[in-house]
Amino acid sequence: MSSEVIMEFMGFQSDSGGREYTFVVREGSTARRQFTISIAQQAFTENRVRFQDAAEVCALKLRRELTASENQPGVSHFLVTDEELEDYRKSHDPPKSRIFDRKPTTME
Repeated sequence: MSSEVIMEFMGFQSDSGGREYTFVVREGSTARRQFTISIAQQAFTENRVRFQDAAEVCALKLRRELTASENQPGVSHFLVTDEELEDYRKSHDPPKSRIFDRKPTTME
């Protein structure tokens, strides 16, 4: 994806099947293109994605699709996969601290 591409999040719509996130993409002086990215409701109910993270997940998906197609994907609607949700979760989990990794305190 070139650095001249501007992605703008326009909002989302919910229904019983999930959420659909809408983005507008502009590249230089070319016309605006609209893209939608869906996340299945099951992903939310099974805690595979948080509502507050979903727009970022979709933006990352769209950015990958634009990059893979030199900013010209053949479709305008994408579905976030379970694998993409897992990758996002792994990359955003806080580091786990283990009690045995702590240094002992010394008493004086």
